[in-house]
Amino acid sequence: MTETAIDYSAVFQSLPGMVALLTPELAYADVNAEFVRVSGRTREQLVGRYLFDVFPDNPHDPQATGVRNLQASLYRVLATGERDAMALQRYDVEDSQRPGEWQERYWSPVNTPVLAPDGRVVLVVHRVEEVTELIRGRSDGQRDGRARVLEAELYTRARELQELNERLRLAHSREREVALALQEAMLPAGPQTRHHHRAAVRYRPAVGALNVCGDWYDLVDLVGGHRTGVSVGDVVGHGLGAAGVMGQLRSALSAASRVAEGPAHALDVLGRYAHVVDGAESATAVTTFVDFDRQTITYSSAGHLPPVLVHPDGRTEFLDQATDTPLDARPDPIPRPQAETTFTAGATLVLYTDGLVERRREDIDTGLERLADALRRHRAMDPELLADTVLLELLPPGGATDDTALIVVRL
Repeated sequence: MTETAIDYSAVFQSLPGMVALLTPELAYADVNAEFVRVSGRTREQLVGRYLFDVFPDNPHDPQATGVRNLQASLYRVLATGERDAMALQRYDVEDSQRPGEWQERYWSPVNTPVLAPDGRVVLVVHRVEEVTELIRGRSDGQRDGRARVLEAELYTRARELQELNERLRLAHSREREVALALQEAMLPAGPQTRHHHRAAVRYRPAVGALNVCGDWYDLVDLVGGHRTGVSVGDVVGHGLGAAGVMGQLRSALSAASRVAEGPAHALDVLGRYAHVVDGAESATAVTTFVDFDRQTITYSSAGHLPPVLVHPDGRTEFLDQATDTPLDARPDPIPRPQAETTFTAGATLVLYTDGLVERRREDIDTGLERLADALRRHRAMDPELLADTVLLELLPPGGATDDTALIVVRL
């Protein structure tokens, strides 16, 4: 039988276990026959409706956690694009024949993403196995005492693990809140330069408790003439530690740029400083010195993704001719490379971090081309609107799994 001859709709309906397809908004896109049978709901009561409207928590059980746990699992799948197997869950279901009466039910769920070619999660396969009879038994005579004790112990351990996971989630959430507050305090809310005001800055934290607070940006007036330094960087790690390192590196580069001969010299100084900062290993940064009088951009990169120069005619130029190793990558630093390019009035300079363009299971060049295309199409926009539009188009609908910094400067 060839692949095109397989009726996958019939296969889906014939699957022996309960399977549902959920949209990213957590509405039922489709359900198989076994899901309809075991859930006690018709297709009309399921397809097109929000999952937790159909199956809310038991209002008579103040300890009910079914909705919260399932929702957390589904959001993890949407954010990470990875499969999530849940611990055993008690999730009571209202009797479809007797409204107001709730049946004690136990389930073993697994949630698996269906990915589009660009890596976005377009559907979630929600596979559920009911294990109520395993936990409760049809009658006392059907299982011996040891089996009942073992099953009760397994259920207790599963609940304890579930509660531990929830405590860890709350702890991570609190650390995230503190780290983000620290990040917000250390990053400027907008351009702080005297020379140039047509600039926009954005920071978007990652979804979830991990991979936040390592990205930073900076704009600084430079000594001598009508010049501005524009930089972004990325610290490996997350949470409070990454936020602290980020603040130290940003401040050091800001200070070095004011007195450095050029961007390469500024990164040389920053690299030596990073060598004595715990947690700065493998951090990356790129800095550009914009001279508005000479209409030149001098730049240097320490392992970071290249800035983009969008010319008024729509031509995009990646500034990738002076890329070197990340900060603190060499025991004995050597002078970093530096390059220069020219621009005309009305061009746009864009610096960013990897959260904007990198996607799991996708070549980085695809993300860079996606960025270049968006900048070409929207280049006439004001920097503030352009920054918002680029984030809207390039970040996944549920948020990225890495934080993102973005600077847009109209030259």
